[in-house]
Amino acid sequence: MPRNQTELRLLIHAPRGRDASVVETVLREQELLPHICASPTELLDCLDAGSAGAILTEEALPELLHNERLVDWLQQQPPWSDFPFIVLATQRLGRRGPKDFETLHSLGNLILLERPLNAETLASAAESAVRARRRQYAAREHLEELGRTRGELERLNAGLESRILTRTKELASANDRLMKEIAERERAQAALTQVQKMEAIGRLTGGIAHDFNNLLHVVNMNLELVSMYAKEEKVKPVVDRAKSAAKRGSRLTNQLLSFARSQSLMPKLTHVNKLLMGMKDLLEISVGSGVEVEFDLCEQPAAVVLDPSQLEMAVLNLAVNSRDAMPEGGKLKISTGTTTREAVGDLKEGDYVFITVSDGGTGIPANVLAKVFDPFFTTKPLGKGTGLGLSQVYGFARQSGGMAFVRSEEGKGTTVEMLFPEADDEPTTPGIEVKAPAVPERSRNCHILVVEDDADVRRVIVECLSLIGYRVTEAANGTEGLAALEAVKPDLLVVDYAMPDMTGAEVISKAREILGEIPVILATGYADMAAVERLAGKPVILRKPFDIAALGDAVNQVLEAAKNRELEPEREQQAAPL
Repeated sequence: MPRNQTELRLLIHAPRGRDASVVETVLREQELLPHICASPTELLDCLDAGSAGAILTEEALPELLHNERLVDWLQQQPPWSDFPFIVLATQRLGRRGPKDFETLHSLGNLILLERPLNAETLASAAESAVRARRRQYAAREHLEELGRTRGELERLNAGLESRILTRTKELASANDRLMKEIAERERAQAALTQVQKMEAIGRLTGGIAHDFNNLLHVVNMNLELVSMYAKEEKVKPVVDRAKSAAKRGSRLTNQLLSFARSQSLMPKLTHVNKLLMGMKDLLEISVGSGVEVEFDLCEQPAAVVLDPSQLEMAVLNLAVNSRDAMPEGGKLKISTGTTTREAVGDLKEGDYVFITVSDGGTGIPANVLAKVFDPFFTTKPLGKGTGLGLSQVYGFARQSGGMAFVRSEEGKGTTVEMLFPEADDEPTTPGIEVKAPAVPERSRNCHILVVEDDADVRRVIVECLSLIGYRVTEAANGTEGLAALEAVKPDLLVVDYAMPDMTGAEVISKAREILGEIPVILATGYADMAAVERLAGKPVILRKPFDIAALGDAVNQVLEAAKNRELEPEREQQAAPL
């Protein structure tokens, strides 16, 4: 549709005579909008401004068709425009020449009317031109609407693509998070399964090692009895070799119990070099024949106060990690020494004993090196590790007053260093020849109750205590032991920790409820010290396997302490002023 009245006007350019005014009159009678252009320039200006058509006389064409401005305007019409021209030609006899015909049709949309013509013909041609121009305006509107629709559609498509891209990224991000959560959950589940498996293995190992420890205890004490009773000298070397083997077996069971335990053990003065040399066989078996174990131990005493079982487990964990880092084999080097360190972070200034475990394996990537001490972090495939080994090493070093460090370069191996505060060394106690223990005074007047579920262990303890000179009563479990307590009050209670019906700590607790304070010795290969202290305080602990002399010393020490406690009120009363 036309945008204004200007676009509906009909331009008239007739430079000679009264033709322009006559045409204007005819058009006005038809209620059209005529506009006379006096010059070609005005005509061209009106064409630029907009109009429905132009009525020209033939004599005006030569000047117009040579005007480059008109030629450019005709060529640059938009696609919807085909501007109508009505030419009032001079009447001629015959046909026009080809040149004249070509000149006229260079205007494009042409209506040729020969003069003279009547008013109705001119008015009809003018109305036809205006109608045609209106259709062109309608086409223009449609094209513009299509353009606007296309632009809006392109804008919507771009927005839709942008939203789809954004949503796709959000979905991809959510999917990545979901996959990470699934992977993390699977890793945590695998780690939990591995922990549960290791716990089950630990319980099985602990049970086997506990029973085997009892067997070694029976063997060891009976070998001592054989050594004391035998008269022939040739028997003693045989007994010594058997006792040496029993000690090695005891050391192995202690390591197995340390692996299986979930309780805290007591720290004590430990010579690191001696402990590591005692682990040599176990380490060589653990890492396999493809890994060479090399020791570089210092000449200093290297004494520390810590839990030796936990240190053994820490070194064993590091050795197994090193083995896994060298699938093709290699060298594992364990070094010790003393050093003085300045305060750095949580490490206090002072003298330390260091233990380093080094390998030439695959190394640890720099981007994960800071995470190796985190619980459950592992670079091993699922099911191959719990991620707890290095965290246990770090936790043990911290609890012992020291620190653990790791140095590694990918492809060149790893070194883990543990630092422990150096302790004052103690003089070595000379070996004591096995002999029958001296009978303490008052032994015949002392009654001891032994509560032990293993018949062989109970029998040898009873026999050894009887040999020393004590009166002994025995019980096969906690229930029988409590019944025996109610019948006759003993002077001392010797009780095993791990028994089927109740633990030794529970027996001690119930015995004190019945009799009050009673001297106690807890004889065990391993015990949950937290549970013992919670139920029974801090009784004297006698570690299995022990020898006859250790048993006699422990019994005598506990009885003497009990006697001193009984005499303490009398001494205080005697010391009080009158």
